[in-house]
This record gives sequence, structure tokens and C-alpha cells, in this order.
Amino acid sequence: MSGTYDIPFVPSSDERLRKMIELTGVGPGIKAADIGSGDGKVVIALAKQGAEAHGYEIDYERAQKSIENIKKERLEKRAFIHNMNFWDAEFSDYDVLTIYGITSIMKRLEEKLLKEMKPGAIIVSNYFTFPNWQHETKDGMIYVYRQKIIPVYAFT
Repeated sequence: MSGTYDIPFVPSSDERLRKMIELTGVGPGIKAADIGSGDGKVVIALAKQGAEAHGYEIDYERAQKSIENIKKERLEKRAFIHNMNFWDAEFSDYDVLTIYGITSIMKRLEEKLLKEMKPGAIIVSNYFTFPNWQHETKDGMIYVYRQKIIPVYAFT
């Protein structure tokens, strides 16, 4: 079933992965998620930093490969793959979220994360920006956003 989904699988380069992990500030006590987690490379990197890392991957074969990669690294107690569509996932428990998306999903994803992620949560996007959020910092094409508390009057 590989390759049948809207978002193509393009793994992050080692250099971008290093920057993404550095910019998340993850460590022990942090709960992190990677959406569209592919082969588990980002999830493994987050777990190696001590985070409880979760990946969301809709493609069954990629999810299984991720699980194999996690086992090879002996990270089964800190790294987890959910074989599901990330649109159906709930992200309110996460401190950090990473994404290497595609332009066509960023507006909808922005709306989902605004509703679900807790204030102070960090969102790191590889290459693609959110249309209405101002990034807090960036390093090359890696953008870091922080979920803010939205005043009630903003919705009236």
C-alpha cells in the first residue's frame, strides 16, 4: 500500500534532522510526536534524546519498518508508532510536535493544532510554513512555532 496517500514519503536529511531535534529542545520528561513519521527516523532521534516519542504513520508497511528500526535501536520503551491517520489523532498531551508536511495540508493542520495543542507546546516544521502563524525562530528551512494562549475575544 506504500505510495497511495496524499503526502509523499520524503525522509529528512541527516542535517535537517539534527537541526530539528536541536530546535525542539527535547529531553527526558518531554512527550513528542512526529506526524507522517515514515520510517521512524525522527521518532528514533527524539527517543535517543530521552523523550517519549510517538510517530503517526498511515502506511502500514512504513509503520512496520519503523517498528523494526525502533527495535534495532532498542528504544521500545521510549519510541512508539501508531499506524493511523494523524488527522484522527489527538495531540493535546504532547509538548513537542514535528512535521515534514506539504503546502496543501498546512492550513488545516494549523487549525487542528491550534485547537488541540497545549499552550507552550513547540511545533517544528521542516520546510513548510503555516499560513497564519508567525514562527518564533528558524534555522534555514526549519521553522519553530510555539502554541500560544488565544484570547477568548479573538473568537467573538
